[in-house]
Formats: sequence, structure tokens, C-alpha cells
Amino acid sequence: MKHIEIKGAGKPISTLIKGTDYFTHETYEKATDNMNAFLEIGGNTVDTAHIYCGGQSEEVLGRYMEEHGNRDSIVILTKGAHHDQHGPRVNAKDIRSDLNASLERLKTNFIELYALHRDDENIPVSVIVDALNEHIKAGQIGAIGASNWSWQRLKEANDYAASGGLVGFTFSSPNLSLAKANEPFWAGCVSADQQTLDWHTQSQLPLLSWSSQARGFFTGRFTREVRNNADLVRVFYSDDNWERLHRAQQLAAEKKTTPIQIALAYVLNQPFPTCALIGAQNREELLSCEQGSTITLTQDELNWLDLSATKQLR
Repeated sequence: MKHIEIKGAGKPISTLIKGTDYFTHETYEKATDNMNAFLEIGGNTVDTAHIYCGGQSEEVLGRYMEEHGNRDSIVILTKGAHHDQHGPRVNAKDIRSDLNASLERLKTNFIELYALHRDDENIPVSVIVDALNEHIKAGQIGAIGASNWSWQRLKEANDYAASGGLVGFTFSSPNLSLAKANEPFWAGCVSADQQTLDWHTQSQLPLLSWSSQARGFFTGRFTREVRNNADLVRVFYSDDNWERLHRAQQLAAEKKTTPIQIALAYVLNQPFPTCALIGAQNREELLSCEQGSTITLTQDELNWLDLSATKQLR
């Protein structure tokens, strides 16, 4: 499997990142089987968060690493400072509280990739960057990033860090997929638009995409008439996305692969470093993702898939 470098992480990052938002104590055996299969195909980076499964996701991952003695071969991406029922929590106190809880659950003293799960634009970037740098200096986290931040706030934060000799964000994690979101999945979520992609191309800041395969939109299970998944209908059903699906089907036929593998390849062939967070929950799905990660797409093919070019390539 291919890997990218993220400054501060200290380890290479596999371009496929294993999602764990279904890891619970009751499904520990399934989680173990999935983790073993992921490592077998060359993956090493695992995504979790302070809020996933009420903390069980991190706890199960911590138990798995302890029982298998493989912590050193795994890169942890976890996230904190998600809002709660009282509102935003992107502040020094809550960052510290979530990070300490995550370290305890994961049974580790260091997290390679630490991201803020949401933003709060009422908080100056200086306050946030200063708080995160305290934990870098303490040796608790390596690279810092942001999930669901706009590129403008990322740039502002990194400009502040650079001006004061501090560590800035070295990765971002918005949604990026071939299917474009009509509206946010949940309040505060960010999907990469063209301006975001242009900024990543110019800055070469790595992008780790969640819902990289558009929550199954390209599997063939969904059509204009099938409307039994309200969230998918709300977020992804549009004329443009049906056309993108059609083009993915065409290109998949030419390349003797599948539309969902083309959709994954779209994320992994951007003109800047990318990784795809994948929700594969069995060996077959993992192998499909592995195969999709090996597909090379040209810029012309990317443009055509994304409707930037209307003329068929072949």
C-alpha cells in the first residue's frame, strides 16, 4: 500500500485509513478481525475519535493494540473538542480533557495524528494553536490537524503559527468524495469545494478525507427511485451526482474495475497528498478498497469524472 508523509507524525501514513466508528466492546471480535485484515493489506493508520461509540471506539482500539503488542506498528488518528449538548468545546480546557481521556482509553502516551473534530470561529486561532502546541511540547501528540475546518481558518492558524515559531496544522480532514454534498452531513461539517482543493494544491497540505466513498453512493445499491436512505437522499441525490455516477460506471468498465473503486481512486489521485478514511467492515470490502487504491487516474480523467470536462475522454 502507498503511504504519504505528514510532518510531525514520525511514521509514514497509509493512504487507506481504517475507520473505527463501529468498534464497541460487544463487537470486539469483529473489530479484531477487521484490524488484522487491514494490517495484512499494508494499512497502518487508524481513525477514531473521543466521541465515537461513547468512547468505546478508542477503548477497543487500545485493548486490541495491548493484546496484540503492535502499538509501534500502528498510527493513531484521533479527534477531540467536538461540541456537546451545551455547544462548542474548542478551547484549551476541553482540548486537554479530551486528549487526556483519549490517551487513557488508547492505552498509550503518544498520539501521532491529533485533530480537532470541529471548529468554533468565535475562538481566535491563536488560542487554539497555543493550546495544541503545549501538548506537542509535552510529547503527547505529534502532528496536529483539523477536521471540518474551512481552508481560510486553516491558513489563518498556520500563518499565526509561522509568525510565532509554533507548530501549525500539517493535515486537514474534511469530506472529499466524487459525489458532492448538497448540504452538510451534520451541523459544522465541511466538504471540500473547489476553492479548498485549489488551496490544498497550492499549499500541498495533506487531506485525509472522511466519507471518501460517499457513504456507498457508488456501490450500485442506490438509484433515483431508491429513496430509503434519507441522509443519502438529502446529501448526495442530485442530477450532477447521478451524472458523476454514470461517468464512474463508464470509466470502471474501461478499466475493468468497479464504480466505487473509481470513486476511491478519485480521492487518492488529487494533485496534493491525500488519504481516504474507509468504512470497510469485512475482508471483502477491505480488498476492494486496496484494489481501488492502486488505480491511477490522469488529471483529464479527474476533470471528466467531476464534470469539469463535458466531452467524453474516449
